[in-house]
Amino acid sequence: MNEERVLALAGLFQAATLAQQLANDGRCDDIAMAASMASVFRLDAPSVVGVYGDVSAVRLGLRQLITLLDENNRDVAVTRMAFTVMKLERSLSRRSDLLDRLQQGIVAAQRQVEHFGADSPQVVKRLAELYATTLSTLKPRVMVTGSPQQLQQPAVVEKVRTNLLAAVRSAVLWRQLGGRQWQMLLYRRQCSMLARGLLTGSTINNT
Repeated sequence: MNEERVLALAGLFQAATLAQQLANDGRCDDIAMAASMASVFRLDAPSVVGVYGDVSAVRLGLRQLITLLDENNRDVAVTRMAFTVMKLERSLSRRSDLLDRLQQGIVAAQRQVEHFGADSPQVVKRLAELYATTLSTLKPRVMVTGSPQQLQQPAVVEKVRTNLLAAVRSAVLWRQLGGRQWQMLLYRRQCSMLARGLLTGSTINNT
């Protein structure tokens, strides 16, 4: 394990956590969601940190990762979602046609960002539709459980799908960096230590 892989994992777990928050409560950490959404558009970032803008942008994900690895107090729904996203990304990697459609859709959504703003409802809706027409057609399907009342709200569902798209973005990054699911188990302690170091460093740098 190394810091870059841990950052990608943190990005994945952050987006999954945000999707679960929305499914349960109809709202989520807006600052963390803005960071996760932004990562979708940074397809050609010069570094892993650059995908997220800054280490502090994935603090929620780092905390979730530490909880999973070190504290035996994991959120089962978030963990299941994250691992399903990893499998979904593997399915996507075998579909060059969908990869092309995704990239084209993200470029098109970027034009809306420039017009409406990065966290506008129009951009969220566009990214949610992109997820629904591409990634949700693959197996395994990511099953999101939560409050039926919240999951019947179109605006909430759009935000959930947008975060799932961001989760897949981080899963792509994780695999590009050589990340594999078994490494989380084999290098559990090392991964936790790196996550704690990144979290502490980001906290110090932002005080």
